[in-house]
Amino acid sequence: MTDSAIQHISDTARWAAVYRARETERKDALFRDPFARRLAGDRGEQIAKAMPFHERHSWSWATRTYLFDRVISEQIRQGADMVVNLAAGLDTRPYRMQLPASLKWIEVDLPEILDYKEALLEAEKPACTLQRVRADLASGGVRRSLLASLAGEATKVLVISEGLLIYLGAKEVSALAEDLKSFPAFKRWVLDIVSPRLLRMVQKNTHRQFGAEVPLQFAPDDGPEFFTRYGWHPIDVHSMLTTAAELRLLPFSMRLLALLPERPNNSGSRPWSGVCLLAAY
Repeated sequence: MTDSAIQHISDTARWAAVYRARETERKDALFRDPFARRLAGDRGEQIAKAMPFHERHSWSWATRTYLFDRVISEQIRQGADMVVNLAAGLDTRPYRMQLPASLKWIEVDLPEILDYKEALLEAEKPACTLQRVRADLASGGVRRSLLASLAGEATKVLVISEGLLIYLGAKEVSALAEDLKSFPAFKRWVLDIVSPRLLRMVQKNTHRQFGAEVPLQFAPDDGPEFFTRYGWHPIDVHSMLTTAAELRLLPFSMRLLALLPERPNNSGSRPWSGVCLLAAY
């Protein structure tokens, strides 16, 4: 380990897998990911242990996965015929969730992280049709070409960007939102965002663990409403804190905080994070 625990964006995938593994190992787990421990490896545990702030707030990782699972399952029930997972990392939902065999699931990420995952899951069988696309989403031309090809294969696409946007700048998020909106097949988009106050807290408590190549950036002042200017309307917004309280995941010291009213569209004065489902309009 160097001074910075996170040296590359792909390290965050191993880090996230640690918390899925830990949740899986609880007797009353919210979800089961039998592959997470294998994928996290020793490197994932090293990263997690180097992040004391996130270790104290480990409830947020399990809560986020739980909320994404719930939204994804509901959207598939409502007829989504393709799921496009942008910056899929070490996500294993095609293997661990109950999914229709007819569903098309597309994982997009950098070659090294998908190669790593593919090698470790080589003997496993996904529940649906799974395709992995090795691409750098930071390239606008590559991204638009990929989206255009996928849009022609489905009529009701759900886009996932779990744990991605915080590492992008506002201009990059805007460009992604515009690109997705330009293809009518992309009907829904589920993402997670944080408030400016929470972003500052995370930056303050983790700046030594993040390398210069992995900046924490995106936290819109107007919360989910940020996306309305690009043709996306928030139709379902779940507070991470409130959900964690309902699931009895919060430490005692934070339970009173969860009782206070939250305003995701005006949350600059207090920490807030949420999982949001957007609809194209």
